[in-house]
Amino acid sequence: MAILTETKRLVIRNWVPQDDAEQAFEIYGDPKVVRFIGGKTEESIEAQRRSLQRRVDCDAALNNGTGFWAIADKQTGEIFGTVILKQLPDNDSNPTPEIEVGWHLKKAAWGKGYATEAGQAVLDYGFNVLKLPIIYAVVNPKNAASIRVTQRLGMISLGRIQKYYGKELELFKLESPLA
Repeated sequence: MAILTETKRLVIRNWVPQDDAEQAFEIYGDPKVVRFIGGKTEESIEAQRRSLQRRVDCDAALNNGTGFWAIADKQTGEIFGTVILKQLPDNDSNPTPEIEVGWHLKKAAWGKGYATEAGQAVLDYGFNVLKLPIIYAVVNPKNAASIRVTQRLGMISLGRIQKYYGKELELFKLESPLA
């Protein structure tokens, strides 16, 4: 299992579909978690394993440093969620040049600062390792918790747009401190 980075409390690492499907299903099988990220829950642990494998294979094929990583407790290894750094898709699902940061956490991990901590770690990776000039976040306007995370990360609101994912979203950006 490859580790991307670590924080005080967290390990940001690659998903291992065979080993992690059950914990991923706890996240993506919960309608309360997925309501702002597409609304479709995974149907079973096996379907979750296949979904994770497709994502891992896609990231490997891109081979551009972006990804979809597990957020795990540094002490116990328990997976709290996912943090992403990937190309934003346009309204027809085609990749754009813009890179987004995002997070999905299981309900038991909400309100504990994990999204902010993981988001900051991946922003640092994007700016310092990948040398990205700007990183965006897109948030469902009704997702107040994720909007607060973008604010804690120092991201600037650019207002509502209908440019990505085929829906109206709140767009945020953060420019590299290295620029």
